[in-house]
Amino acid sequence: MGVDQSTPAPSRAGRNLPAAIAVGVGLGAVILGSLFWQKVLFIFVVLAAVLVAVDELIRVFHNSGAKLHRIPLFAGTTAMAVAAYFGGPLALLVAMALTVLATIFWRMPDGSAGFVRDVTTGTFLISYVPLLAGFAILLVQPEHDGPERVVTFFLVVVASDVGGYVAGILFGKHPMAPTISPKKTWEGFAGSTLACIGAGIAAVVWLLDGHWWVGAIVGAVAVLTATVGDLAESMIKRDLGIKDMSNLLPGHGGVMDRLDSLLATAPAVWLLLHLLV
Repeated sequence: MGVDQSTPAPSRAGRNLPAAIAVGVGLGAVILGSLFWQKVLFIFVVLAAVLVAVDELIRVFHNSGAKLHRIPLFAGTTAMAVAAYFGGPLALLVAMALTVLATIFWRMPDGSAGFVRDVTTGTFLISYVPLLAGFAILLVQPEHDGPERVVTFFLVVVASDVGGYVAGILFGKHPMAPTISPKKTWEGFAGSTLACIGAGIAAVVWLLDGHWWVGAIVGAVAVLTATVGDLAESMIKRDLGIKDMSNLLPGHGGVMDRLDSLLATAPAVWLLLHLLV
């Protein structure tokens, strides 16, 4: 029997690779354009992605029984992004606290049934997505090298993803977390580690004029946070009984499926570059 050539076969890792590459290149171009044309535009790029991710999580949490309101979550997400850029870490923290309070207030008229569940879910969402994304915006704050810090952040996360993907495809045999993410292997993690440390060294030395060992630390920490972020989102999806958060991005799934490693890595990279560069 012949093989139908009309539909591209998925890769061994389950991705439509050409579509995934095209989407990744397009998103990278948008990010770089915002950073090096008018870096304030980076706020809007991050905010657009985060609002879509928040909406994806609201939808899947609704399907699991939690009742979340979009108005306080969308307004709070916007306030947190703006506060991070113009006010720094303290303003981000205050905006988060106000968003939590608004979420509690907005839920009250719906009655006491499920109140703790809904408020807890909303607080988790706020902490997980807009708060962590705020650290990506904090990276762009420094006047002299803000865009370069953001590029360093994206490079180490992309290197972790690509290195793990390639090594997993070529050499992957030993599952890393079979009950959470069956396709993740220790060989893939080794590839992520090498690629991430290499990217960290290159970015810190060439873009930030820092020491190579700082780049090595950034890469080593980033591969850990990126892996934890990926596994954490896999745990959420397994708990909710879904494969992807949505099908918005061809070859990737939902926006949240692309942000998982980035969100977990942003605070760590921000802190390391703030202290060491």
